[in-house]
Amino acid sequence: MTYRLGVDVGGTFTDILLVDESSGETYRAKTPSTPHDQSVGVLRGIMQACAAADIGLDQVGDVMHGTTIATNAILEGKGARVGLVTTRGFRQVLQIARSFVPGGLAGWIIWPKPEPLAALEDTVEVGGRIASDGTVVEDLDEDDVRAALDKLAAQGVEALSISLINSYANPEHERRVAKVAQEVLGGLTVSVSSSVLPELREYERTLTTVANAYVQPRVARYTANLSEQLTESGVGGKLYILRSDGGLASAATAADNPVSLLLSGPAGGVSGAAWVAEQAGFSDFLTFDMGGTSTDVALVQDRVPRIGRETKVGDLTVRATSVDVRTVGAGGGSIAHVPPLTQALRVGPQSAGAVPGPAAYGQGGVEPTVTDANVVLGYLPTSLAGGEVTLDRAAAAAAVQTIVDATDLGSVEEAAEGIIDIVNENMLGALRLVSVQQGFDPRDFALVAFGGAGPLHANALGRLTGAWPVIIPPSPGVLCAYGDATTSMRDEAVRTLMRPFSSLDDDALRDQLVELADDARASLIRDGLSESDLTVTYAADLRYHGQGFEIPVAIDASAFDGNGGGLASLREAFDAEHERLFSFLLGNEHEIVTVRATASGPRPAVAAPVLASGDADSSGALVGTESIWVDGGAVDAGLYQRDQLLAGNVVTGPAVITEMDSTTLVLPGHAATVHPSGSLLIRPIDQSAADGAEG
Repeated sequence: MTYRLGVDVGGTFTDILLVDESSGETYRAKTPSTPHDQSVGVLRGIMQACAAADIGLDQVGDVMHGTTIATNAILEGKGARVGLVTTRGFRQVLQIARSFVPGGLAGWIIWPKPEPLAALEDTVEVGGRIASDGTVVEDLDEDDVRAALDKLAAQGVEALSISLINSYANPEHERRVAKVAQEVLGGLTVSVSSSVLPELREYERTLTTVANAYVQPRVARYTANLSEQLTESGVGGKLYILRSDGGLASAATAADNPVSLLLSGPAGGVSGAAWVAEQAGFSDFLTFDMGGTSTDVALVQDRVPRIGRETKVGDLTVRATSVDVRTVGAGGGSIAHVPPLTQALRVGPQSAGAVPGPAAYGQGGVEPTVTDANVVLGYLPTSLAGGEVTLDRAAAAAAVQTIVDATDLGSVEEAAEGIIDIVNENMLGALRLVSVQQGFDPRDFALVAFGGAGPLHANALGRLTGAWPVIIPPSPGVLCAYGDATTSMRDEAVRTLMRPFSSLDDDALRDQLVELADDARASLIRDGLSESDLTVTYAADLRYHGQGFEIPVAIDASAFDGNGGGLASLREAFDAEHERLFSFLLGNEHEIVTVRATASGPRPAVAAPVLASGDADSSGALVGTESIWVDGGAVDAGLYQRDQLLAGNVVTGPAVITEMDSTTLVLPGHAATVHPSGSLLIRPIDQSAADGAEG
């Protein structure tokens, strides 16, 4: 038998999912994350999953890993000291930046401008100039380059970024600087903008290249260390890292371009949600991933996640393709507090994290968290992660009591319910960002909820958004790892054109797409994939002439078949997207700014699990009753064991459904139907019992 292994490292837990490719059977492990060295938690979890499957590590094939190593380096400010080489006259490109301050009026008063990732004293200028059409205006001064690099070496930079003006149009000068850098700086990692982001806009290209250099040494060390440890442990397969766009890259490719990994973790959840929604027969859905530290949401249409051209982590926004995921600081570990000035209850974004964790974990935490509120309300059992984590209800109640003492709430249950209501509203705001704000009605979508805490809040979020059914996947706490294990390898190539449609024809654009497709396939072929197994999709960033922003639009390659309909179809697609986003069209000429080709390998042949059939009676999975607090009062809820449920069973709320890695709350007036694929489909009881889109 062949096994695939998905790994997802979160802020609180590391999730492992071992998948038998022939049967679809899965084996799970959830272990506390080890922030000091993520590989420790990863290897511990792999051993636990293999023990559960009763196999040796030598039977594990490829390892697919969603990682937060690059994200954490940005958020914690623990990246490398970066040297930056620019064209003479552009030394302050990062300091000038863009004239934008986030937030409302107060932002202009109190917003501290973040320090650039490459300090001004570590930024040097060199002589030489490329024009916007790629012609050489001034030859590169290699003596100047050597002197500048010698200065950076003396200052102790740990990584080098090279971003010269207009290098997207002609990378010759940048490549020569990189070659000299190898001689002067030895084995220092070098990021070259014409490779990292060959697009116009000097600031965005430089910022993205510097960010790549900032995290590159840390990512390279981590992937090399983990690969070595996997090999020493007997794992024979290769290590692959999940990209921000939901595709996989080999460990070596990921280490060369780590800026593409900044949303690696959340992208795994979206990929996993697409897998389970497909099994349940749904193509349009919102994803809701609530973990210990934060909540990530995204929108998927026709089983394809919406892809953005920017990746935002903290205060940093870089130009890198990623799943359009929005994050809020609302998780199981989010801390509830009452600011003295307002005396109003707040939840997050501060988090208790993995250490010390919620008070209920008994590891020294004393501040009230969302997890503590769920424990007080009776939604959580006294053990999590298959018994690895035991909850202390008395400690949780003591923590939430501090909220009662600081407010006029009458009981610890009322305070806990207030915490849950507030965190649910915070997460509703994030869901509206990816739906209503983008022109989509959430009532037209299902809601796939996962993560360790997602199923606890999913029914409430369905009630707030009107998105039905709410889909709770099998193993919701490790769905990100499932997404890692069931996605395909991917790479992309991009080129800036800056051409009005009047100066293009179908043949010229088709030739550009063919060249980009060859570039996108190249790395995947080097990693061992067959060219015949690769598929290529195309997209373009378009705008009306005179606009200062672009909109990404998919290119229908079949329209460029020689009949002259290619540009016309692209114009029509852009107009439709512009009207959906802004409700108006312009008569200006259309302009193509950037085109890209994305090559993808085949999806792994992982069999979908199928549950044994039953009827609507779910009493065989009922293990008892539990008093829970819902909508202002105590009610008795059925307590169900999820692995005892059969396809077709219906669990009527109020109910709590427990499993190894997560807990699902079914509210009064709602019912969860068990789909043959293993997902729970929660709907209001007064809705039709028909399965609708289920397959």
